[in-house]
Amino acid sequence: YGVEVKILSGDNDIVVKAIGRQVGIDTSYSLTGPDIENMDETILKERVKTTTCFSKLTPLQKTQIISILQEQENTVGFLGDGINDAAALRQSDIGISVDSAVDIAKESADIILLEKDLMVLEDGVLEGRKTFGNINKYIKMTASSNFGNMFSVMFASAFLPFLPMMPIHLLIQNLLYDISQTTIPFDRMDPEFLRKPRRWDASDLKRFMIYIGPISSIFDIVTYLVMWHVFGCNSPEHQSLFQSGWFIEGLLSQTLIVHMIRTRKIPFIQSRATWPVIGMTTLVMVIGIVIPFTSFGASIGLQALPLSYFPWLVGILLSYCVLTQLIKNWYIRKFSGWL
Repeated sequence: YGVEVKILSGDNDIVVKAIGRQVGIDTSYSLTGPDIENMDETILKERVKTTTCFSKLTPLQKTQIISILQEQENTVGFLGDGINDAAALRQSDIGISVDSAVDIAKESADIILLEKDLMVLEDGVLEGRKTFGNINKYIKMTASSNFGNMFSVMFASAFLPFLPMMPIHLLIQNLLYDISQTTIPFDRMDPEFLRKPRRWDASDLKRFMIYIGPISSIFDIVTYLVMWHVFGCNSPEHQSLFQSGWFIEGLLSQTLIVHMIRTRKIPFIQSRATWPVIGMTTLVMVIGIVIPFTSFGASIGLQALPLSYFPWLVGILLSYCVLTQLIKNWYIRKFSGWL
């Protein structure tokens, strides 16, 4: 999973190597505290990269090694339970101790293990990456969707003789879309995503918005043209029908993006969301389709759409998914990443 294990100990070199071999660590590359004292800092930084066993270390030397690893753009977790580990626990990105450790070690740690089993660390790493991935999904879904909606509203406002959608429609649409995302924390991540550590990159979000956001705008504009030319919604008298058509298409395309963005693979075929995600997004889509046909829909200015609208809707949504997948494949090849 891209996690390298190193032993930093104040114990004797022979003892540290013996323990390292027992747990499967290559002990060929080792350093002792006295070696480090007499070593040039530049050489030490190079040796730290390859050394797996450090023995006879002082508390200060432990923090020195952790600092060097952090300077080399590593995220460092340190597990310790003694008085001499307190400084290293504070210096590390993630200080880990056990419930039987001395008080100062527990106070210095970020995490305290209650089970006497180091395998929980592996579970913690995987759960952390899953959480990071799901947070990333939500941010990218929301940012790209809102970015696309902004373009759609700007375009429609510039060319239509009426409002493309009332404020209440946008609020309800966004509320339903947000409800569809409430199950994202329960979603799974693809195994490939979990195999290596990830870092948050704000520039990646900006790039993602620019490339993915406008896709929905393209099909919003297609919907405008269909409602305008096919269904004759080209005057303020027909704005209710126009708004109903865009309300449904906009909500369904926003909800489908949950499945398109959640994986770098082909959704539903190569990678399927968990049942809570599938169930909630399906429910929201059904509610969105039904609203214009209800008295509630009529009260907010929507109206029932003719059945001939729905083949157009299916074609628009399928085209949207296909184009998004094609651009996603290109994006992954160009930028070597997705989430």
